[in-house]
Amino acid sequence: MVSVFSRRVVAYVIDFFVVSAFMWIVSYLLFFIVNPYNSYMVYQYFPYVTPILTLVYFILCEKFAGATVGKSLMYLQVKSKNGYDISWPQAIVRNLTKIYWIPIIFDWAIGKILKTDRILNNITRTIVIDEL
Repeated sequence: MVSVFSRRVVAYVIDFFVVSAFMWIVSYLLFFIVNPYNSYMVYQYFPYVTPILTLVYFILCEKFAGATVGKSLMYLQVKSKNGYDISWPQAIVRNLTKIYWIPIIFDWAIGKILKTDRILNNITRTIVIDEL
């Protein structure tokens, strides 16, 4: 049987593709709004669109559905350690390192050094539970 950690990694990769699709759509729309005459200008918006879209995606999905698309497909759920759904502050803080992939690696690595889960999961008192 596949470990929860492996399923979390697969879920993150799936979420990366979902966010990428949204990013391309939003960037394409921004292209027509800001400058419809320069076809390559859309690439200039990626550094600004990506972190905002990533945060909005993870925060809203985990707050309202308890899981992102990737987590849902991997049968994982985000809950508060007391068993309730996560609050807005928990959803925001636990997803801060997901803006880009390097901070989440440090978040996970520091958690492993301290023999716990991700640091931000410990700070926000949230857990990822297995629904299988």
